[in-house]
Amino acid sequence: MSVATHYCVSRFNPTRRNTREVKIGQLVIGGNQPIRVQSMTTTDTMDIQSTARQSIELAEAGCEIVRITAPNVRAAKALKEIAKAVRAAKVEVPLVADIHFLPEAAMEAAMYVDKVRVNPGNFADRKKFQIREYSDTQYEEELERLHNAFSPLVKRCKELGRAMRIGTNHGSLSDRIMNRYGDSPRGMAESALEFLRIARSQNYHDLVLSMKSSNPKVMIEAYRLVVSLMEQEGMDYPLHLGVTEAGDGEDARIKSAIGIGSLLLDGLGDTIRVSLTENPVAEIPVARDLAHRAHNWWQSDKCDLDQPIEFINPFAYQRRPCKAVCLDSKNLFVGEKYPPSVLASANLDLSKVEEIVQATARSQSGAKDAPIEGLIIALQNDEELPNLEILRSSLVGAVSLIVVDDYRNDPSTNLPESKIPSPPLLWHAARVHDEVSDMARFLAHCDLAGHRPCISLPGTKITPGVELLLGETANTPVVTLKEDSQWNNPVAGYRALVSNMKIAGLSLPLWIRNTRSSLFTKHHFFSSLLLDSSILSGSLLCDGIGDLISVEHTGELDRNRALAYNILQGARARISKTEFIACPSCGRTLFDLQSTTQLVKQATGHLKGVTIAVMGCIVNGPGEMADADFGYVGSGPGKIDLYIGKKRVKSAIPQKEAVDRLVDLIQEEGRWIEA
Repeated sequence: MSVATHYCVSRFNPTRRNTREVKIGQLVIGGNQPIRVQSMTTTDTMDIQSTARQSIELAEAGCEIVRITAPNVRAAKALKEIAKAVRAAKVEVPLVADIHFLPEAAMEAAMYVDKVRVNPGNFADRKKFQIREYSDTQYEEELERLHNAFSPLVKRCKELGRAMRIGTNHGSLSDRIMNRYGDSPRGMAESALEFLRIARSQNYHDLVLSMKSSNPKVMIEAYRLVVSLMEQEGMDYPLHLGVTEAGDGEDARIKSAIGIGSLLLDGLGDTIRVSLTENPVAEIPVARDLAHRAHNWWQSDKCDLDQPIEFINPFAYQRRPCKAVCLDSKNLFVGEKYPPSVLASANLDLSKVEEIVQATARSQSGAKDAPIEGLIIALQNDEELPNLEILRSSLVGAVSLIVVDDYRNDPSTNLPESKIPSPPLLWHAARVHDEVSDMARFLAHCDLAGHRPCISLPGTKITPGVELLLGETANTPVVTLKEDSQWNNPVAGYRALVSNMKIAGLSLPLWIRNTRSSLFTKHHFFSSLLLDSSILSGSLLCDGIGDLISVEHTGELDRNRALAYNILQGARARISKTEFIACPSCGRTLFDLQSTTQLVKQATGHLKGVTIAVMGCIVNGPGEMADADFGYVGSGPGKIDLYIGKKRVKSAIPQKEAVDRLVDLIQEEGRWIEA
C-alpha cells in the first residue's frame, strides 16, 4: 500500500511548493521569489556599534536577512540604535529580533525590526519537565492561556507591518506538547500549529515557519509533517530551513546539506541558514551553494517517466527491509539489521598495484573505527587480470572485500577463481545492461567463479525476466543504480529503483554510489563534491535506503573513506566517532564558542558513540540537548554548567577547569576510554 506524500508535489521531480509571499522589510520571500539566505550576528547586542558593523559585513557577504538576539528588554531597545546605524550605512538588509522567554522583549523589538522570531516552546511556557496527564478541558485551558499571551504580539506586528517567524526547536517543546505528543517531530509540528492558528484567527498572515533540530533525520520529518498538517488546514506559509547546532568544519556542512538539501529536493524551503560554529560570514557561501542547487532542480525539465508507487513512509524513519548477506568469508554483513558498509575507490589504474596497496595501508592504519570495508578497483581489459590477482594477494588481511568495477565489453569471461584467504570479490558488470541473456551469462559466470555479482539497474520497471534471474540466482546480488539512469537526479533514480524492487519482490542489498556522474552540479571543487555527496546519500539514508555506500570522486582514497563515514554519521546511520552538537555563537553566548569547541574536541574526540553538546547558553532549555549524552553549557561570565542528558549535575564551574571536569564526569559515568 502506498504512503500518501501530500507534503510535496513529487519525490521524483523536484517541484517547488506553492506558498504565499511574505514581506520582510523591503525583501519578499516565498511564492516565486529566490531562496533567501540568512545568518545571525555573534556580537553582544548591547554593543551597538559592533552589532551594526557585523550586520553590515554579513549583508556585504551576500546575507539577505540578519537576525540579532534580544534576550531581554534592554537588548530589544538597543535594536533601535542598531537599525539606525545599519540604515545610516545605506544598507537595507532586513533585521530580525530573536526572542526567547520574554513576550515583553518581543513587544519592544517589534517597534524597530522587520521581523520577530519566537520559539513556541518557551515564548509563553516555562519548561519544567513535568509529567502529567491533561484532560481535554485542561488542554483547552492551556491553549486559551497561550492565546492571551501571544495575541498582543500578533496585534502589534499586524499594526506595524512586521513579519514573524514561528521557530520550533527540537528539545525545547512545552510540557503540554511533550505530554501529549512526546519529544517528536509530530510534537514540533503541533507546537508551531498552535501559534499559527492564533495568528490566523486574527487575520495575521505575515508568517514564516521553521522546524529545527541538530539531528537532520528529526528535522526532515518535522518539516514534512508540518507541511502536511498545514495543507490539511489550508495554510500556505513559507518555510525557513536549517539544521540547528550543526557544529563546525566538514561535519557541520555535511549535516546542513543532508537536512536542508533533502527538503529542497522535496520542493520545500524559501529561506535558509547554515548554522556554523564559525564566523557567521562563513555560513553565506554554503547557503548560497545549496540555494543555487535548488533553483536548478526546480527549474529543470521534469522527467516524463511514470512515477512509481512508493513504499517509504516520509514521516517516520524505518530502514528498508533487506535480507542479510555476508559479503566476505565471515565478518562483513549487509542488510537492514546492519549499519551501511563503506566502500572506497583508490582512483588508480591496476597497473599501479604498489601505490594502491600503500594508499590502502595508510588509510587503514589510522581508521580503526572507520575502515575501508571494500576497495573499489576499475578493470578495463583482460591484460589487467594478473594485476588484480597480485592486488588480492597483497591485501590479505587489509580489506574484507575488493569490488571490481568491470568495464570490459564482456565481463562474463575470464573471471578469476576465488582464492580464500584472499579478499573475496564483489564483481560489478559496469557494461552489462538488463538484457536477460547478458545478465544470465554474467550471473552464471559469477556463480562458477565464486564471486558475488553486482548489477546496475535503471530505476525503471524491472522486467519479468530480470526479476526471475535476480530472485533465483544462488549467490544474492548487490544492486546499484545505472549511471545513465533516465531520472533527472540520482535521488529520484534510487527511490524509483527501491520502489520497483519492492514491486518485483526483491529485497536485495542496495549500493549508493557517489561518483562524478551522480553530481548535482558540474563543479569539481571539494566543497561541491561534499555538498553533492551529502545530499545524495543523506537524503536516501534518512529515508532508510542504503546498505552500502561509496564516495569515489574526491581523488584520494583516504578522503573518499573519511567522507563516506562522515556522511553516515551526519545522517545518524552509522556512528564511528564522537558526535558534537555545537551552537553557532550569538549575542547570548557566554564564552568563545569556536575555541572552546576545539578544546572539547581535543579532549573527547576519540570517544566513539558519545554525543557531547557545547552550548553558549541554555536559552532553549535543557531539552535543546535532547540528543546529547553530556552537555557543556555557559551559565554566566566565565562559568560553565555540566549536564548528563537534560539534567544539570555540576554548576558554575570556572571555565578554565571546565573541560577537565567534563572529562571527569564522562569517566564517572563509565563512558571514558583512553585515546
